[in-house]
Amino acid sequence: MDKLLLGMEALDFLKNEGFPVLRSIIAKSPGQALTNAEMIGYPVVLKISSKKVIHKTEIGGVKTQIINDVGLMNAFDELIEKFVSSFDREYLEGVIVQESGKGLEFIVGVYEDKQFGPVIMLGHGGIHVEALNDVSFRLLPIRKRDARLMIEDLLISKVLFSSRQDEIDALLIEEFLIKVSNLVEKNPKIKEMDLNPVFVSKEIKICDARIRLSI
Repeated sequence: MDKLLLGMEALDFLKNEGFPVLRSIIAKSPGQALTNAEMIGYPVVLKISSKKVIHKTEIGGVKTQIINDVGLMNAFDELIEKFVSSFDREYLEGVIVQESGKGLEFIVGVYEDKQFGPVIMLGHGGIHVEALNDVSFRLLPIRKRDARLMIEDLLISKVLFSSRQDEIDALLIEEFLIKVSNLVEKNPKIKEMDLNPVFVSKEIKICDARIRLSI
């Protein structure tokens, strides 16, 4: 039997394991959303939180670049309306208020290959990950050289190691991949993990996550 962690539950799991995540606070009402945005600071992103919604962007469950209270209130109402038009309101956990990510977007994934065992994947991430198909794979566990080769496999590595080198710290990606490898090695209950997007600039932070655990 498996347990699927989504949204805040997945981010909290990763945060407890020492991973850097974008600051995120769930709101049950518009008033709570305003308070959360004030604590985080504009601009913020709003996301529907529900176990019924795995891919939020596909149902219009994400609002980005919200810069003030008026925009936040409008976005909050729109997200709720979209959700209840497709699902019963009882499945709505709330709306996540999250700081806006900065930098290049990557995806880091882990899955169980039936023949070879656990595999880690790094790719140019965001909502266009499937269309770009700029990905690299390695068997777990990996070491520092494996992590560097995964980065060099990507077409986007030309950006990382050239004109924008002063803006993007590739070493952070290496360290992050090793950290994911170590987590899976010490926690065999993790059967699948999808971190997308992961924002990388002079710092690295996880924006969204989906984790499947065996229980």
